[in-house]
Amino acid sequence: MRTKDCSFNRVVLAVLALIVWGCSGSGSQTDKSIQKSAEEVGVLISNELLLRPDFMRYNTGDVYAIHYAEVCAAYGAIKLAFQLENKELANKLIEHYKKATPEYISNSKNHVDANVYGVLPLEIYKHTGDENYLSEGICFADEQWLDTLSNGLSSQTRFWIDDIYMIGCLQAQAYRATGKTIYLERAAFTLNAYINELQQANGLFYHGNNAPFYWGRGNGWVAAGFAEVLSELSSKNPYYHSILEAYKKMMHTLLQNQAEDGMWHQVINRPESFKETSCTAMFAFAMALGVKHKLLPQKAYKNACVKAWNGLQNYLNPDGKVREVCVGTGQSTKIDYYFNRPRVTGDLHGQAPLLWLASELLDE
Repeated sequence: MRTKDCSFNRVVLAVLALIVWGCSGSGSQTDKSIQKSAEEVGVLISNELLLRPDFMRYNTGDVYAIHYAEVCAAYGAIKLAFQLENKELANKLIEHYKKATPEYISNSKNHVDANVYGVLPLEIYKHTGDENYLSEGICFADEQWLDTLSNGLSSQTRFWIDDIYMIGCLQAQAYRATGKTIYLERAAFTLNAYINELQQANGLFYHGNNAPFYWGRGNGWVAAGFAEVLSELSSKNPYYHSILEAYKKMMHTLLQNQAEDGMWHQVINRPESFKETSCTAMFAFAMALGVKHKLLPQKAYKNACVKAWNGLQNYLNPDGKVREVCVGTGQSTKIDYYFNRPRVTGDLHGQAPLLWLASELLDE
């Protein structure tokens, strides 16, 4: 186990490296500093993931599956391991998730939160070329359109804001693995429908029609889903400009609501609510991806990413677990419900997006 002094030194290193990244150009010395801090944090969280004796489960009604938060953490960890060319870590992660036998990933109700599992085998396929993983992942992506509604949307459409990620990211991954534009067309069509139905004038999203509050993590799924799809979507797609405008509007409002220490709040526009780690990592990830693909102005949003990264280090334990993660949250008409939600340590809702963010920093 690391000593407290080692943990403190790691945090200081990460902070100093990212300050250099945010204030300097793209020289090789800066890039090396960033990679070192992002690598250290990413590997730490990935190893914590491997130490877990079992998978986080989703068990609601007839749906029994690996929880989407576990899937999203694994997706980020495997992507990062291959970026680092860390074959040992990559192989350990792949072996770990080979335990995901059919009993873990069954989806008798064809549920959107279970189908997102497909991003994981598709990520493994991208790096290994193993056709078995491709077949498995594409099965989940195509299953989202196995049945469609009269308007052409997937039958998994619920108009819950987290669907923007669950559908968008899986379809984007299917495109990355196959090059078939049908997957991006599905994603863009879906995102455009959700924008028209749920986005508010300030660019943020209410948690639901009966929950008129800007819940942090719910909006985090939206931001991450937008960024994942826009990173692949052609400007020739009929919905590209609508999605890009919605994304930029959202990012602008988020920028205005970031706290001085880099964090965002449980209810985005209510600073009296607690600072929450999962939404902070998600928003910074969405901004970092936008900067990389030249969708957002570099200076303001790069600085916001640096502030968020630095702030998040204060919530990272030496064992790789992230603190102050809001528990799963249903919709409510009462603002106090959101203010008083329990916060936990080590929930993969918080560790997954920190892995995504570390991966994006490695790309700088």
